[in-house]
Amino acid sequence: MIKVKQKFKSIPAIEDIGREVRDQVSNAVGFASAVSAGDSVAITAGSRGIANMRVILKSVCGTLKAAGASPFIVPAMGSHGGATAEGQVEVLKHYNITEKTTGTPIRSSMETVEMGRSRDGIPVYIDKNAHEADRIIVVNRIKQHTDFSGKIESGLIKMMAIGLGKRDGAATYHKASLHYGFESVLRGVAEVVLGTGKVAFGLGIVENPYDETAIITALRPDELIEGEERLQERAKELAARLPFDELDVLIIDEMGKEISGTGMDSKVIGRMMHTGEEELETPKITRIFVRDLTPESMGNAGGIGFADFTTRRLVGKMDFQPTYMNFITAMGPQKVRIPVYFDTDREVLDAVFQTIGMVKPEESKVVRIKNTLQLGEVEVSESLLEAVKARDDLEIAGELREMQFDSEDNLMPWGEVY
Repeated sequence: MIKVKQKFKSIPAIEDIGREVRDQVSNAVGFASAVSAGDSVAITAGSRGIANMRVILKSVCGTLKAAGASPFIVPAMGSHGGATAEGQVEVLKHYNITEKTTGTPIRSSMETVEMGRSRDGIPVYIDKNAHEADRIIVVNRIKQHTDFSGKIESGLIKMMAIGLGKRDGAATYHKASLHYGFESVLRGVAEVVLGTGKVAFGLGIVENPYDETAIITALRPDELIEGEERLQERAKELAARLPFDELDVLIIDEMGKEISGTGMDSKVIGRMMHTGEEELETPKITRIFVRDLTPESMGNAGGIGFADFTTRRLVGKMDFQPTYMNFITAMGPQKVRIPVYFDTDREVLDAVFQTIGMVKPEESKVVRIKNTLQLGEVEVSESLLEAVKARDDLEIAGELREMQFDSEDNLMPWGEVY
């Protein structure tokens, strides 16, 4: 194996996150008096590991306070955190988003209010605390969704539906998606939420391929849907990918909810496995081996079913209650099937290479990554070396060496290999 750096087409990271947020929010507050002094304002916070999210939320809250408003943070994450109010606060705590670190109260509840029906006749739910606020500000990263493809995928509109809908909304909309399609359901729900006039504005975030905050844009309610479509296009252009479209083996060191809603980004690994949605054409990977679960995932191993092989240590870290709750709600029980697993990485790899067809291990196309979010540096097998040398977007950053195992027959941790 040899270490390789990917040189993505990118845009620079925002240097002063706080100032950019204040500029955007100040402009948005000025849009048709979106927020008035004395207003109580609910601000959404989701369950993903978004770069600089604590700083972004703190800056939003600080700007609103300066304008005389009274902001509070609402966990907007559907059924995550075991579908309990306490569990959702704990999820935010793992991202260092607390009342102390943001200087803003967090009001968590699983109670919802039905606000009406969408154009498809689907009941629309919203978090009770957000409903009782004078205004709502929707904050989220805009990126590709792991379950479907469209002009609108994961972002502000999904946050208004799945996030603010709590478990009631998440369960209802996922069920409806099997009949009406995910994008249609989300758009219909968002239209109802926006139609109430409670949404002051949305704050869309786009990251570059190196997981850095690159775009922060405030969108008025009347421009939010079209604005998100534009940002979604930009997010797709900036999305990081694997260096090759056809592989025999992909080794993923870690999966987790903060990395992707499905633990491993389906658009990166080329496996959707979602009822009613077509599978992706690329990349094509014969076997996927995922080695471990991150502590930040809090035992939720949703998406483990994407893998062909895993380890006993990962399975041992699974908390089945939140994992099953999350993916039953999301209509994806197939994504939590436990793959073949062994005690050690060496045993797993022995089995992996027995199941890739008539390809010798030393001739197989193998890529190893830390996770599906961090793709700037990868390991590739010797069989891919000539292909690496022929490309301008790939740079050799190490020397060829055998896979490194520790005394317990597990691969050496990512940061200790080189």
